[in-house]
Amino acid sequence: MTAGLPEGALVWDQTFPATPTCGSWPAHFAALERMRAAGYTAVSITVASDPDDTASAISRISFWRRHVAQHSDRYRLLMTAADAEAAQARGQLAIGFHFQGTTPFGRDPGLVEVFYRLGVRHALMAYNQKNHVGDGCHERTEAGLSRFGVELIAEMERVGMVVDCSHTGHATVRDVLEVATRPVIFSHSNAAALRSHQRNIPDDLARAAADTGGVVGICGIGIFLGDNDASTEALFAHLDHWVSLLGPRHVGIGLDSVSEPDVLTAVSQAQGAKYPPDQGYDTTSLKVSVPEQIPELAGRMAKAGYAEGDICAILGGNWLRLAREVWRDMP
Repeated sequence: MTAGLPEGALVWDQTFPATPTCGSWPAHFAALERMRAAGYTAVSITVASDPDDTASAISRISFWRRHVAQHSDRYRLLMTAADAEAAQARGQLAIGFHFQGTTPFGRDPGLVEVFYRLGVRHALMAYNQKNHVGDGCHERTEAGLSRFGVELIAEMERVGMVVDCSHTGHATVRDVLEVATRPVIFSHSNAAALRSHQRNIPDDLARAAADTGGVVGICGIGIFLGDNDASTEALFAHLDHWVSLLGPRHVGIGLDSVSEPDVLTAVSQAQGAKYPPDQGYDTTSLKVSVPEQIPELAGRMAKAGYAEGDICAILGGNWLRLAREVWRDMP
């Protein structure tokens, strides 16, 4: 047991952006080892994001699947909820995949099942900018969900891929919530009520996602938490807000902890349309929460009087429950 974590806690982080934008491959490998040391059981890694295409997504997935196979003593593919439990029992880290966007599907809903079979278990609708599904949260317009988006969501729900609305424009999210029939998540989104930022979400959208049975994961990027503040106290403030609003059954962890923050800062400064400078991306040193803060966060929840069962649910039990409810076995 890792010091600071409740006995038997399963720690599941729903967002680790392990892409070239967010660090080198050696830095990503080192980050995974830090997660294991911090008591993580499962992590969902970004294998592609808008505007990545189908071929690049397949290439990244093959890279990570091979890496997991070559280090099976430490890692395990996260294909079922049982894989997370098996990883915990064996001291492994279960690694799952997701997309931060929908451009890897092209305009072909049939690719949803293909990527699901390869291990992609959730996909957010749009990353900051407009795509074929709808608008991102930093787009100049507020368009809603496209007809293609409606079709894509139906296919995601059919195969068991979770619909994720982080980074997505609010009008598009509202349309998603109207057509969705299965749980909708925000894998890594903080509270606009505490920090006014286009990447954060208002209370009504968080409530609507929870009403579907979904989960909202707190994000560890400093400019989304506060004034470039990635402290454990800042994380807890947003977590506590979501728990007070939604209940502990609908809150989780999605740190979005980049391997090399300075790399992301440089990319952000070079891509103003994707990362508008007026939203704080022009900082010279982006602060990011790290895996080692999760035991601290567990202790902070305990100090605030959270029940141990609720702490365990927030640390990972809620993502595990969602996997059991939504993911489907493929013949």
